[in-house]
Amino acid sequence: MKRVEMKERAPLERAKDFNPVTLGYTKEEAVKEASRCIQCKNPLCVEGCPVGIRIPEFIKKLSEDDFAGAVRVLKDTNDLPAICGRVCPQETQCEARCIIGKKGQPVAIGDLERFVGDWAIGAGMSAGESVSKQKRPKGRKAAIIGSGPAGLTCAGNLAKAGLDVTVFESLHLFGGVLRYGIPEFRLPGRIIESELRYLKSLGINFVSNVLVGRTLTIDEIMKEYGLIFIGTGAGLPNFLGVPGENFNHIYSANEFLVRLNMMHAFDFPQYDTPIYIGKKVVVVGGGNTAMDAARSALRLGAEEVTLVYRRSENEMLARRVEIAHAREEGVKFMLLTQPVEFLGNEKGFVRAMECVKMELCRPDDAGRCSVKPVAGSNFIIPVDMVIVAVGLLPNPVVPSLTPELKTDGHGYLVVDSDLMTAVPGIFAGGDIVGGDTVIEAMGMAKKASEAMLRYAADK
Repeated sequence: MKRVEMKERAPLERAKDFNPVTLGYTKEEAVKEASRCIQCKNPLCVEGCPVGIRIPEFIKKLSEDDFAGAVRVLKDTNDLPAICGRVCPQETQCEARCIIGKKGQPVAIGDLERFVGDWAIGAGMSAGESVSKQKRPKGRKAAIIGSGPAGLTCAGNLAKAGLDVTVFESLHLFGGVLRYGIPEFRLPGRIIESELRYLKSLGINFVSNVLVGRTLTIDEIMKEYGLIFIGTGAGLPNFLGVPGENFNHIYSANEFLVRLNMMHAFDFPQYDTPIYIGKKVVVVGGGNTAMDAARSALRLGAEEVTLVYRRSENEMLARRVEIAHAREEGVKFMLLTQPVEFLGNEKGFVRAMECVKMELCRPDDAGRCSVKPVAGSNFIIPVDMVIVAVGLLPNPVVPSLTPELKTDGHGYLVVDSDLMTAVPGIFAGGDIVGGDTVIEAMGMAKKASEAMLRYAADK
């Protein structure tokens, strides 16, 4: 049986707004796709999931029309299924291990997870209907710093274990990178709000506008809660380090996407957001953030968006589906190309970019090709806006204001095998310790929450 493909909006239609690209399964489509799962006795797909979702079990419930049962199985290990079903790289994790995929297309695990998550939202299922909360140990509390995927996962696990949990967020809305780093067409804000409502139904307390380190210190929080998880993510952009990078209208992808999401630039004309969009926009990078930035610039009115990447498409870190969507919508790709200098006009605004062609070298031990410049291949392309999407470093605020927390040479918090920092009782996970994806951050948070419960039990 062929895989049931999820329907999508037409490229030329969706490239004009920020409404969702993919439309989700109907009930009939979800049940049909779920019936493709052969219920392996040794399910390798579970091994490929960083949070250990019991995948065959929830798919079996789905195939039997027991949608509420599927929700209960999913929520037992993952409080954010509607989010994960949209943004996780299933093709390199759970679906990459699917036995059906050895001879054909793997079961669409991510799409089925999204369907179940959306169904739970539509049905208004609360925590009381989907999980059995344990009896709360008297006086046991925990503080979570940061409300991104790691913080929310850790908070959910600790709340389900009976702890009194408070999440602190420095911004006015919760969700971290989910809220501010991913465009609406991939992850609508209403989905984040729905998952947050579910977490609140677990009894979690959310406090916004608290910049830990400034508003409250780690010491003050530790005295009140006795147990802390830090999930403050990556908020420090990398740049290319080439001449002219300080010209106006050159942005980091982090700044561009945060401004877009925080100030509702996606919601035009209802919001008149002060965000510049050039006619000829170049995005530098090859990851999901680069694709998000390029596709967003196109939607905001850029006449031409070109993605410049120094390796070939095979080496791009972005999901294949996001690369395909970007191409379909009109983003141009300039591969094996590296910017070496930005050129500006007399008023200090970028007007052009000098690039050099690159060639691939032998793959390294990890199988990824390095590159080297082709001598004499320099050329100049006109641009009036550049978005640099070449990665982020850990958010430095909490570590820089808490000297007892140890960091490595790149600013990542140093943790032990239980993800506990150099300070007893303070744990960490996600981008602040080196997690790359939403689901990896969640996997770290799950592991840390289990270690936090053991630590608390020993006290």
